[in-house]
Amino acid sequence: MRALICKEYGPPETLVLGELPSPPLGAKDVRIRVRACGVNFPDLLIIQNKYQVKPQLPFAPGGEVAGEVLEVGSEVRRIRPGDKVMALTGYGGFAEEVVVDEHRVLPMPAGMDFVTAAGFTMVYGTTYHALVQRASIQAAETLVVLGAAGGVGLAAVELGKVFGARVIACAGSEEKLRTAREHGADELVDYRREDLKERIKALTDGKGADVCFDPVGGDAFDAMARSMNWNGRLLVIGFASGRIPQLPVNLPLLKGYQVVGVFWGAFVAREPETNRRNFAHLFELYAAGRIRPHVSHTYPLEQAARALDDLSARRAIGKIVVTIE
Repeated sequence: MRALICKEYGPPETLVLGELPSPPLGAKDVRIRVRACGVNFPDLLIIQNKYQVKPQLPFAPGGEVAGEVLEVGSEVRRIRPGDKVMALTGYGGFAEEVVVDEHRVLPMPAGMDFVTAAGFTMVYGTTYHALVQRASIQAAETLVVLGAAGGVGLAAVELGKVFGARVIACAGSEEKLRTAREHGADELVDYRREDLKERIKALTDGKGADVCFDPVGGDAFDAMARSMNWNGRLLVIGFASGRIPQLPVNLPLLKGYQVVGVFWGAFVAREPETNRRNFAHLFELYAAGRIRPHVSHTYPLEQAARALDDLSARRAIGKIVVTIE
């Protein structure tokens, strides 16, 4: 099968288009003909051997896909050949076929196309889990979203509004902030031109954020660690800035807030039924038009390395999706 292959660890330009054998099918597995694959920050980490999941070389990156079921294992009951599905794969998605455990596969909702589905699973799954299971967000709380024009960032803006929060979107350009506003943000902060800590203080009357959604890390995390409200929840999503921050633990002690890790992939494996309930609600919100996935660019498989490079250089707004003909 055709695939974009990581034969040696390195940046996106080291990936090569080639052939990999079709993966074997286990009793609890589903084989999917991939039509589209979402591009995510973990894809950049996994090809550089910097991610917690470390597949054996050679492999194809690509952590979420949408496509059609080709065959299922003998113990699979929920999914049938011919079904249109979306799936969390971890890796392997930049290929014509992928095999994934049944509990990581969801039927695509009616009316959703493959590109939208490929950009839906990881960002909305992560964000819903973060805000509901990890933060227990409440109506009228203040939610600060860092990296608010990225895939998970825009999802956090939208879902924050669904749950009744006041959303402060933080990003690094006028175009990105404008997109966050279009998706429902109440207040905007350009942290390349403004002091993040002082702006959050001013926008919250000195109280700070009830919930901070942080997929960025680095300097932005440092500022928010000093900008949390009493009983706040600082959600650690990822480190797109490239720097994993260090936390002076006297800050959560003195301000009485929690620092909460969010690892959606582990949650899916440990609590698949709760994840399915989350997606049932997400699909209702999608059908009602209350969440609107934003795919800014699509690339064919032959240009998937360019898609990863765009993500690395922060040229993406919302999601980038690779299509596989």
